[in-house]
Amino acid sequence: MVIVFVLAGLAAVATLVGLHWYVWRRLVRDTTARPGLVRRVGTVVFVALPVMMIAALVAERTGAPFWLQRTLAWPGFLWLAVFVYLGLSLIAGEAVRPLLRRFPQRRTPAGALVPPVPLRKTETVPAGASEPQEPPTETPDTPSSTPDTAASPRLLAAPSRRLFVSRVVAGTAATVAAGTVGYGTYGVLRGPRVKRVTVPLAKLPRGAHGFRIAVVSDIHLGPVLGRGFAQKVVDTINSTQPDLIAVVGDLVDGSVKDLGPAAAPLAQLRARHGAFFVTGNHEYFSGAEQWVEEVRRLGLHPLENARVELPAFDLAGVNDLAGESEGQGPDFDKALGDRDTSRASVLLAHQPVQIHDAVEHGVDLQLSGHTHGGQLWPGNFIADLANPTLAGLEQYGDTQLYVSRGAGAWGPPTRVGAPSDITVVQLASTA
Repeated sequence: MVIVFVLAGLAAVATLVGLHWYVWRRLVRDTTARPGLVRRVGTVVFVALPVMMIAALVAERTGAPFWLQRTLAWPGFLWLAVFVYLGLSLIAGEAVRPLLRRFPQRRTPAGALVPPVPLRKTETVPAGASEPQEPPTETPDTPSSTPDTAASPRLLAAPSRRLFVSRVVAGTAATVAAGTVGYGTYGVLRGPRVKRVTVPLAKLPRGAHGFRIAVVSDIHLGPVLGRGFAQKVVDTINSTQPDLIAVVGDLVDGSVKDLGPAAAPLAQLRARHGAFFVTGNHEYFSGAEQWVEEVRRLGLHPLENARVELPAFDLAGVNDLAGESEGQGPDFDKALGDRDTSRASVLLAHQPVQIHDAVEHGVDLQLSGHTHGGQLWPGNFIADLANPTLAGLEQYGDTQLYVSRGAGAWGPPTRVGAPSDITVVQLASTA
C-alpha cells in the first residue's frame, strides 16, 4: 500500500512539473526571441509560484504558524487558479496556431520580406586636368556577408512569424486567465448571494407552512477568508430574517487559536428557533472537538449525531464521514432511530453521499454542502461524478436532498461557474 501511495505521489509530481513546463514554454520561452532578462525573470516566476502553491497547501495541512500560512496563501492559492486557466487557454490556443500561420506575411513596397541593404555613394578624387573624372559608384554600407544573408529573406522571416503567433496566443491566454480569475475572486470576496427554494413536505403541519431555514455551508474561514468575510456572511443571513439557521459544515480551515477571532461574528446570528451546526470534513483537519465547543460558546447548537424536536418537525444532525478516523463518525441510529416517524424530519449532513442512509431512516429532507458546485470550472464535472447531487434540489425515494454551493471557497478564493450562495429553504405544507 505504501508503494502505491509513493508511486501515485511521484506520478502527481511528474504531471504537475510537466504541465508547468508546458505553460512556461508557451508563455515564456516561445514569446522571447532569445535568452535574456525577460526570459530569466519569467523562469524565476514559474519556479517560485508553484513552490509557493505547494507550500501553502502543506502549511495549511501541517498547522504551520498562521502568519506563514497567510503569507503563502494569497500568491500560492491564486496561482493555482491562474495556472488552471492559463493551461486551458494555451491548450485551446494550439488549435489556433495553424490558422494564424496562414496569414500572409507583411512585405515591403518592393515585395521583399527583408529591407534592402542601404548603400552609400562615393566619388573619385580628380587627379589632374588631363584625367577624366570617374562616375560615382555605390558600395554596400555593411560587410560583404550581408548581401548573401539578405538574398534569403525567408530564413529570417520564419522565426519572426513563429514569434508573432506565440505572442498572440500567449497574450490572449494570459488575458483570459487573469480576467477569469479576477472576476471569480471578486465574486467570492463580495460575499454570497441569497438563493430561495421552496420544498414541500407531506408531513409538515399547515401551521408551519412557509417556515424558513437559512442554509449556509463551506464558509472556509482561514488564512485568506477572515473576520470581514464572516461578518458579510452573518449580515446576509440575518437580512433574510430566517426562522432557523443551519450551518452544515466546513466552517473553518484552521485551529480555534488562529481563527477564533475570525469566527467571532457568528455570535450575531439571529433566528427565532436558533442556529444549529454540524461538522464537515475540514473540521476534522482543524480540531473538531475544539470547534464544537467554540461554536457552542458563540451561541450555536451543535448536533453531534443528535436530534431536537421543534414544534413543527424534528431537526437532526450527524457528524461528517471524516470523523470516522477519530471514532466520531456519523451515527444515524442515534440521531434518528427512536423518533416519531409520523412527524416531518429535516437532517443536517455535510456530504450529499449521506443521502442513502437518510433514505433508509425515513428522512423527509436532507440539507448538505461540501461540493462547492465544483468551484472552478471544469471541476464541476469531477465533483458531479463524486456526489449524487452537485447542487440544488433532487428527490431520492421519499427523501429530498438540497445541496448548497457554499458561501466561501477552499484554496483559491475564486469561483468560476459556481457562484457562492446562502439558501433560504422555505418549507411548504401539502396537507
